Amino acid sequence: MTETNIHVSNLDKGVTKEKNVSCDGEREADEHIALAKTKPAPEAMTRDAPSAEDNKATHEDEVITQLEQLPKLSQGKDKAGTQSTLGDKEGDRAAAAAADDDDDDDVDEPLPLRGLNEIEGADQVDVVLSDDSARYSSAATFEELGLSVELLQGVYSMKFSKPSKVQAVSLPMILATPPRNLIAQAHNGSGKTACFVLGMLSRIDVKSDIPQALCLVPTRELARQIRDVIMNLGKYTGCRVFLAVKQGEEERSQPRITSVQDHIIVGTPGRVMDLLRHRAFSGRTIRILVLDEADEMIDTQGMGDQTLRIKKLLSPNVQTLLFSATYPEHVRDFALKVVPNPNQITVKREQLSLDNVKQFYIDCGAAENRFQVLSDIYGSLRIGQSIIFVERRRDASELARRMRAEGHSVALLHGGEMTPEERDRVIDSFRAGTDRILISTSVLSRGVDVLATTVVINYDLPRDRSGHADPETYLHRVGRTGRFGRKGIALNFVYDRWSRTLLQEIEQYYGDRCRIVGVSSVEELVSILEDESNF
Repeated sequence: MTETNIHVSNLDKGVTKEKNVSCDGEREADEHIALAKTKPAPEAMTRDAPSAEDNKATHEDEVITQLEQLPKLSQGKDKAGTQSTLGDKEGDRAAAAAADDDDDDDVDEPLPLRGLNEIEGADQVDVVLSDDSARYSSAATFEELGLSVELLQGVYSMKFSKPSKVQAVSLPMILATPPRNLIAQAHNGSGKTACFVLGMLSRIDVKSDIPQALCLVPTRELARQIRDVIMNLGKYTGCRVFLAVKQGEEERSQPRITSVQDHIIVGTPGRVMDLLRHRAFSGRTIRILVLDEADEMIDTQGMGDQTLRIKKLLSPNVQTLLFSATYPEHVRDFALKVVPNPNQITVKREQLSLDNVKQFYIDCGAAENRFQVLSDIYGSLRIGQSIIFVERRRDASELARRMRAEGHSVALLHGGEMTPEERDRVIDSFRAGTDRILISTSVLSRGVDVLATTVVINYDLPRDRSGHADPETYLHRVGRTGRFGRKGIALNFVYDRWSRTLLQEIEQYYGDRCRIVGVSSVEELVSILEDESNF
């Protein structure tokens, strides 16, 4: 059990208190990666839309018309402006980037940065209360939170034993009476999803067939993941969840949704705004609003504006919870517009989030040698599930074809022309363990957790639009393994001067906090991993 140092400050009078709270409660799991000398044999609740009419607020048409006239928000940072620390490589890099100009459409742009390097293993949580009359106490157990019996059943059915650090600090604020608003700087893997899911489930009345909780997220995949968490934590409550995301061809062929009667809506801002515009539900019945990955929504074209419009259509007294991995000035400005008079928490972190991930690189000598090295790896390591990241969609498709030809069970995920239904099927199949290997572009590097993933391979190291290394996308990719105390392996392929420079930039960006060990061959990698003390 660990001790977390919590600083509690008061905005009105500057009062600062300090306390220690025991909150070592992450889900415990252990994933064993066995070694084999022969290649293993390949292994092979969404609710229907309701149709009843909902009660409509008569003023909403006028409000929507007014909101359409609101000024647009300025967008976030442009990664193309990233500066390099290796000026002598600019000539080669510029030439290579120019050569790639015709191929830009074949590259899936990663989602905006989320700061996965800021981790749950830190030792300090800062709390800022909105006024001096509020009293604050953290929770060492879920029982202390006053959750219903049905919610406690859901919590323990998901194998949670004690609150994580973020949960111990934020849940007492979220569940307080009267409801209080919250801004939390918390990253993926910190336990934040359970915080706001329990908050939503605690605020709804399942006997009332109207939407009462709304969760806005930037991507379809994240919306589906949160929907699944709600269904698991709330499976004893009788709650219903509506997924409001971009419709596929099959869904578009169905009659338009005229009424949403589910208790919780989870979706992307554009789709939710469309439902409000067509009066599928009334924003005035929403008791709690959650914005997850707020920094991503602001940095994604149009989502920040849509979120502000949605907030204007809700009750002035709606409880609002905003979670963001990073908190730069433009995110702070947005948060203060959406979340009035909030309590605030920040988990300060001092090291990388990859303590459980052993990182290696292998010099393949040439790009065309990478597939043989990859084959040797899968012939030498018995791997539970793995993700291979490839830069270009056509290269990902070709690699999937060659892996399948060797008898591997492979799923392929990229942006491009894949329909929403196809992407859903790929994620579901990989989560279920039907496919053991997932080949993906950077579209998957953030926002989706598959706990059985034990190995991540960077077939291509991530780079930004200017041709420089993208260190945070690297961490998000590698962070797909080593989740919740599990052990993982990250393998990086280098093969020419350019890829070696990308690796060097990643190491220089993080300094002593990131150690990537070079191995000369797959045999050396196997030898290192056979010594459990090294992993």
